[in-house]
Amino acid sequence: MHYRSVFRPDLFSGQTVIVTGGGSGIGRCTAHELASLGAGLALIGRKLERLEKVRDEIGEVYPEAQVSCHPCDIRDEERVRAAVAEVLAAHGRIDGLVNNAGGQFPASAETISLKGWEAVVKTNLTGGFLMSRECYMQWMQDNGGAIVNIIADMFSGMPGLAHSGAARAGMLNFTESVACEWAWAGVRVNAVAPGHIASSGLETYDDWFKEDLKQRARIVPLQRFGTEAETSAAIVFLLSEAAAYITGTCLRVDGGVPNARPRWKLASHSRSRPYMGFPLERMPDFLSLNE
Repeated sequence: MHYRSVFRPDLFSGQTVIVTGGGSGIGRCTAHELASLGAGLALIGRKLERLEKVRDEIGEVYPEAQVSCHPCDIRDEERVRAAVAEVLAAHGRIDGLVNNAGGQFPASAETISLKGWEAVVKTNLTGGFLMSRECYMQWMQDNGGAIVNIIADMFSGMPGLAHSGAARAGMLNFTESVACEWAWAGVRVNAVAPGHIASSGLETYDDWFKEDLKQRARIVPLQRFGTEAETSAAIVFLLSEAAAYITGTCLRVDGGVPNARPRWKLASHSRSRPYMGFPLERMPDFLSLNE
């Protein structure tokens, strides 16, 4: 089944976009949507078999799509440098970068070891910096481009995920900083901040955290979790020519969570209808959109 994108089919014809964390979740969904819009893709992630599975999924629906796979730990500076060079050798250009790869584990701040802290910060901040810098130095500095950094709803802190919150906040500031530094080269840099998204990545958490997640729709003004396709649509817009005068900003995809206030009782409702553009998107087993 074809992706039901809201964008025109040839929007990224002739362009190449790198998607990190392209083997699952939001990255996988974004790769499918970009392929449906004519983009060539370079999928980056730690596990080659996951990347190849997504490449094959895309090939079944869009046999003309040019998709390459590049196993890479984005925390490894030399490997990142080499992976970006491999993308250029395979595709000849890099028009867009989606810094989607990330990860964290729930823990109270006092229980986080230095090793755990550094692992999360390197994945969610340092890796995005390295990918951005190499794409800029190896191609975008001379040719322009668009970068979209995927962060999180960390605007009022992330209790229980302080390491991730700190890294994501740093990524937002990095976004704002290089949007100014690199504007002269025709490079736009923006961020997308997903809130509670019913992505396959939620399946990796422990059972106690899943139980906590199931209750979180109640704190969302739209009273539901978001979809991978709703997040991908925001990413694709910021990569597109329609966002040509947008840089250094952050687009929230969170159902209005930062706008909720303790003094305002949220009404329980089911009037917010999700956008399900990705036919392969599957709700995590422990969730439903209206729970």
